[in-house]
Amino acid sequence: MLVSTLLGILTTLFIGGCNRPQVTRWQGYLEAEYIYVSAPLPGQLETLAVREGDRVVFQQALFSIERRAELAAQEQAVAQVKVAAARLEDLRKGSRPTELEALEAQVEQARATAELARIDFERIETLRQTNVVAESEYDRTRLSHERSRHALEQLLAQLATARLGGRADVISAAEAEVASARAANERADWNVEQKSQTAPRAALVHDTLYRPGEYVPAGRPVVSLLAPELLKVRFFVPEAEFAELRVGDEVKVAITGREPLGATISYMSPQPEYTPPVLYNRENRSKLVFMIEAEFSPEQAADLHPGQPVDVGRP
Repeated sequence: MLVSTLLGILTTLFIGGCNRPQVTRWQGYLEAEYIYVSAPLPGQLETLAVREGDRVVFQQALFSIERRAELAAQEQAVAQVKVAAARLEDLRKGSRPTELEALEAQVEQARATAELARIDFERIETLRQTNVVAESEYDRTRLSHERSRHALEQLLAQLATARLGGRADVISAAEAEVASARAANERADWNVEQKSQTAPRAALVHDTLYRPGEYVPAGRPVVSLLAPELLKVRFFVPEAEFAELRVGDEVKVAITGREPLGATISYMSPQPEYTPPVLYNRENRSKLVFMIEAEFSPEQAADLHPGQPVDVGRP
């Protein structure tokens, strides 16, 4: 009787256990993509403003590299801009006032000389009609009058040119020099700015790769950052269950010591992962697993750490 009762209880428990729904669990781990902050120019690391584990905000200072050469080049570029701009302005103005006054005085003197030569020529021309003067005297007076008139015209042209300023092509060349100097100045400013780097977004300082005083080659990362939005869960699903999932599906991620977190599938690998060479037949197809990635919300990912093992399941 006792044996029959025990057998009945065990049978009931067994049947109940068989009817209990099975919870699907897939193994995985937390993965992250890091932001590596570097400077495009080389130099000695001067200051390192953060440490591993610090949390930084957007545009917070991270590090600076020695920049004496860049500052000197910046000052030189500023001076070159001033020189080129002053030369262009001088060409646009034309001659200086004192030079214009000197030319104007020469014009007045030439005008007086030309007027006197005209009067002499008209007098000699009148006398020539009465045969009072010789032909040679007439010719000398006529040539003197013409020479004085041409000299006046030449000085008037010089005065007009002096008032106009530099030629168009010379001014264009000077304008090009100013543009080139300003471009060089912008480049020098950029070089100075690049020697100090800030955080491109709010993140956790994952690692610092150089210490103050060490030489940093161009483009080599000095600080690596972990932004919450770049942390994700990577898990592996058997081939038989892979077709049931879609990008955008919600999953639950179980982490030891925490409440399960929600995540959204963002990537599904089109090829099997981490499986031995097998033939694709019905007998061994169950050995295939596919990698899937799911993303957390930035608020949930703030306190998570890459490498943590997790169990992933459906909500």
